[in-house]
Amino acid sequence: MHLVDSHCHLGKFAREGTLDAVLERAAGAGVGTLVCVGTGPEDWAPYRALAVAHAGRVHHTAGLHPCSVEPESWRAAVDALPACFHANDGPKPVALGEIGLDYFHLPKGDPPRAAVLREAQLAAFRAQLALAGALGAPVIIHSREAFDDCVAEIDASGVDWRRVVFHCFSEGAARMRELLERGGRASFTGVLTYPSARDVREAALAQGLGRFVLETDSPYLAPQPVRGKTNEPAHLLHTARFAAELFGVSLEKIAETTTSAAREFYGI
Repeated sequence: MHLVDSHCHLGKFAREGTLDAVLERAAGAGVGTLVCVGTGPEDWAPYRALAVAHAGRVHHTAGLHPCSVEPESWRAAVDALPACFHANDGPKPVALGEIGLDYFHLPKGDPPRAAVLREAQLAAFRAQLALAGALGAPVIIHSREAFDDCVAEIDASGVDWRRVVFHCFSEGAARMRELLERGGRASFTGVLTYPSARDVREAALAQGLGRFVLETDSPYLAPQPVRGKTNEPAHLLHTARFAAELFGVSLEKIAETTTSAAREFYGI
């Protein structure tokens, strides 16, 4: 059995010196491929180095996360992104991301500052969508309390929706259908397993097994059996088992279809 963790953040484990053990546990759980997702200039080079050190097993992406957008510095960061994709001395990013909009984390007690950050997020998102279109790169979308604006910006950008994934999907079936109508898709974390996440499960079923993609978003969002603990790629197995029950298929079928979908999307 082979599973793909289509979206994880390994920096915490690398900094703590536990990455080798984390990767060993992942292999033991059948998680043989990992996509390590960049969120800002500080992790683009380290994640590329991980992809070099674990060639064929760890892949990397590069993008400016909306919560990393600062009005004074986002332009310089986005201007540095093309070099990541044009490097000829190692593995290139397999996607541009994660990028998008996050209105949840805007400062609620400071409306003027929130407005400035919101406009900066929109500007950085538009610039990165334009870059993704020029590169023909897959795009990983982070959307929190900003779904309608994210969809509108992608529509306006002309980016091929077939190359768009909304990661950690936490919306319901109706919004999933909006993605499907455009040709987009979503990936699902351990939130799928939470007792309160009925809308997320309905969205997964609405998308269907053929386009279903799994992720951990580790070190965040551990699935229900290990909820409250630091999440890691090995825990993808818990979500895969839950998904097999949800779709009424075998674990092996979940592994086969999600691996195929992730590989097709990222070109890995």
